[in-house]
Amino acid sequence: MTDQKIFGARVAALRKERNLSQKDLGAELGRSESWVSQVERGVLPVERLSTLQTLAKALDVSVLDLRSDAAEPAEDRPTEPSGALDGIRLALTGYPGIATLLDDSTPTDERPVEELRQHVARLWELAHASAFSEIGDELVTLIPMLERRVRRSTATDAEHEVLAQVYQVTAAVLERQDEPDAAWVASDRAIAAAGRSGQPLEVVAGTFRLAHTFLRVHRPEQAEYAASEAIRALQPRLDDGSLSIEGKSLYGALHLVRAVISSREGDRSSTHRWLDQARAVAAEVGPGRNDFGTEFGPANVEIHAVTASVDLGDAGMALDLADQIDSSALSAERRSRLLLDKARAYTQRRQVGEAVSALLEAEELAPEQIRSHPLARQAIRDLIQISRRTPADLQDLAQRATVA
Repeated sequence: MTDQKIFGARVAALRKERNLSQKDLGAELGRSESWVSQVERGVLPVERLSTLQTLAKALDVSVLDLRSDAAEPAEDRPTEPSGALDGIRLALTGYPGIATLLDDSTPTDERPVEELRQHVARLWELAHASAFSEIGDELVTLIPMLERRVRRSTATDAEHEVLAQVYQVTAAVLERQDEPDAAWVASDRAIAAAGRSGQPLEVVAGTFRLAHTFLRVHRPEQAEYAASEAIRALQPRLDDGSLSIEGKSLYGALHLVRAVISSREGDRSSTHRWLDQARAVAAEVGPGRNDFGTEFGPANVEIHAVTASVDLGDAGMALDLADQIDSSALSAERRSRLLLDKARAYTQRRQVGEAVSALLEAEELAPEQIRSHPLARQAIRDLIQISRRTPADLQDLAQRATVA
């Protein structure tokens, strides 16, 4: 039984001890009977601390009695991280550029800034292709080089901007490879470097990465705060028409973060409100853009709508939405994510064959992502759990993803 289902069974048992129906408990929580049912069946996760506290109070137990540890289980991580990830973590360790602070004449890379920008664009291409090992090898040398460069007395705003962009790529890669602690460090450094560059949208982009990292470490309150504060900062420029198309991409992407938070919380009305606002912005931004590595646009909004539907337990709606999306112009990472969410929806409907096929197709597009993503690994475990006889291709996939 998965941790999510164990938690749901615990909620059901405590509810019955209090002689409450699902409808009664929902009323105490200000939630629907359906919400309680989905939590108890292990379909809907409860991650927000405030919701756990409210639920514990309604069940007359402490939060620790209800769930002793809200952090992700250790078994949700690959047992042996790649050497590239180890190298990135080392590159993030300690105070960067110490040698340059002690001696401003320390040798460093002298490539033109424009060449470095092109290098960053190439890194984003690798990230969207989920080529994490390749990108990791490059970041191991690039991060310390740029850190030394920006600490010289002659460092320019443009050099700080490039460093901010490199840290944004780093945060995205680490978050997708289930290394949220290191992603947190990279996001924070992206924001700091962006602040020194004098580029406010780079600061917002770093905050977007930070919000995603907060989601991965099960801190939805902090993710919500980061996203909403960034939205409030952009709102006046949007209202007066001075916000650039790149800024609108970030504004819309931040609404998608809020939609994910609300869907995981089981808040349907807020989920659809944030999705609708993102759709309106995406219609202005249009397809084919990838500002700040967000790939924000109409198709990506609909992929998030599929994700939200799965999180809300609406598997049928998720599959209907997925079939209407043309994701052919999006990156391998986004197309793989759509297939992962289809697999999760099929798993909720106990359609093992369809779910396994979707996971295998997703793995072909982005093998490193599917073998390390917590949601993919959770889906694999759930499929093993509900299969009467585990199919050979599912067994092989579980082995590649190091899922017991």
